[in-house]
Amino acid sequence: MSDLDLDRGRTRPSGTGRLLAGVAWVVLLLGLWLWGREVTDVRHGISAPTTGDMAAAGRPPDVKLPPAHRPLGDALPQRVDIPGLGVQAPVVARGLDRRGALDPPPYDQPGVVGWYAGGVAPGAPGTALLVGHVDSDTRPAVFYKVSALRPGQTIRVIRADAKVAEFTVESVQVLTRDRFDAHQAYGPRRSGRAELRLVTCGGSFDRTTGSYTANVVVSAYLTGTGL
Repeated sequence: MSDLDLDRGRTRPSGTGRLLAGVAWVVLLLGLWLWGREVTDVRHGISAPTTGDMAAAGRPPDVKLPPAHRPLGDALPQRVDIPGLGVQAPVVARGLDRRGALDPPPYDQPGVVGWYAGGVAPGAPGTALLVGHVDSDTRPAVFYKVSALRPGQTIRVIRADAKVAEFTVESVQVLTRDRFDAHQAYGPRRSGRAELRLVTCGGSFDRTTGSYTANVVVSAYLTGTGL
């Protein structure tokens, strides 16, 4: 995911898209679209999902998703828990780097999740964005298994106000680079809700370009809170 530099520290294709400093969310979507078209160098042993709506493909016909919860106020995210995957990871705020591109977590910290601090806080109205690596030089990283999530599963974000924003997964998509739609991936699904996106690499590994061929995008929405 080169325009967010998720492969920083590895040899990779040079990125062509750059975000301008001080951009609004709509311009960030453009940068994410570029990011989605040019992704990381990856370890050759990683097995990645194929393209499509993975959640819909494996969704039991009787799954009923809960109603949306009223959005919370702003508060910094501190940790993300995904019980179904055994993930408990610290969240760090990320902004734009000196080139104007969204700055991801350091590549040598594969267990850390990055939150785009120029956007929406998880639990607040709108769409919050969390990005994570799929692998490191030696092992799978924090978002390696996110494509295995299914509708109805829970994602929890522990916030600085001591509240836990509980999100329910509604879809898991693997979007190819050549037909990447930033609004489909990162835009709000329904107005007025607090939504969450988890984003990492997906598809298959292209040895010619040294990159994955797709992005995994998990969409979820706020359905509860806890303390």
